[in-house]
Amino acid sequence: MLTLQFVPYHEIESLSSSKRVSKLLDIVKLNKILLLEGRLTREEEADLIKKTMQDISNTFKGIELGVVYPNYKDANLLGKLKYQMINTLLGNRIGLTIIGPASIVKEIKQDPNKIELLTKNK
Repeated sequence: MLTLQFVPYHEIESLSSSKRVSKLLDIVKLNKILLLEGRLTREEEADLIKKTMQDISNTFKGIELGVVYPNYKDANLLGKLKYQMINTLLGNRIGLTIIGPASIVKEIKQDPNKIELLTKNK
């Protein structure tokens, strides 16, 4: 059975970077595919990968990570101003991050506007 767990950004917003990464990794270790509202910082993504590498074992094979982040480069001036205002007010809540256990997720294909998650056949 495939289990998805949505984590709204407000659930991790008040945590330190280390606790944020640990919380997300703990969810993935339960063989759940995690859907995070928003995105982690680049430093947090690097820390997540580092902690994952330290925790690899016979039962935990690692993670697959994908991020969809809207691209506003082609927006007109008003659109870019709206994006800047929203980004300033909401911080890292824009976008969607998917993290899944490598034992379940075969591949995550992504581009700036869509994401595809392929699972392994059992």
